[in-house]
Amino acid sequence: MILEAKEDDEIKEMIVLKSGGRNDRDGISRFPGGDFNDGGKALLLPPSNFAMVDNGIYRSGFPGTMNIGFLETLNLRSVVYLCPEPYPDDMAAYMNSVGIRIFQFGIDGSKRPLVTIPNGSIMGALRVLLDIRNHPVLVHCKRGKHRTGSLIGCFRKLQNWCLTAVFEEYVRFAGTKARISDLSFIESFDVSCMTECVLGIIYRYHGGCGSQARRLSYGDLS
Repeated sequence: MILEAKEDDEIKEMIVLKSGGRNDRDGISRFPGGDFNDGGKALLLPPSNFAMVDNGIYRSGFPGTMNIGFLETLNLRSVVYLCPEPYPDDMAAYMNSVGIRIFQFGIDGSKRPLVTIPNGSIMGALRVLLDIRNHPVLVHCKRGKHRTGSLIGCFRKLQNWCLTAVFEEYVRFAGTKARISDLSFIESFDVSCMTECVLGIIYRYHGGCGSQARRLSYGDLS
């Protein structure tokens, strides 16, 4: 089921709500698209460019059915999908079967010079990352390089990383395909716009978004 989220301040979000509970965890993938070894155990093959960003936040290239065994070890609640194309049926079926929500923010992956990253899409995706109710969450685009790298770069600015470190991380994943336009977007992204988001204020207040920061749960607010 695909629901059009509200448009507010040029933030355009497509949210795919996946219902259903998780299967019992016994180390065996129950999804027919998963790969298995001779012992019946799911093979733990991570998606391309996979890495941990922070506690409860991961990044990668597009996961496929061969990665399902590995994804199950992450106990994901959500996926932030940064491509405009519909999610593949086989992986959408898997996400649905285990109750993972897919938040889609369609960003054009073209490298044409006049194509820019929508600021509203990045802000919307950051809101998902800042909300601990969505954790653990996986961020991905097609190859986990440009769109994912741009989003994570903006997230690092929220964590008060210096630009040199932010750019080094971007290049580490993008390699020789690094784009000046992405780096310029990251540099110009104004993190102060996120202070208007209550979630961002909470996240920054408790340790500046660092890996050792305490996440304030919504239960703490009541």
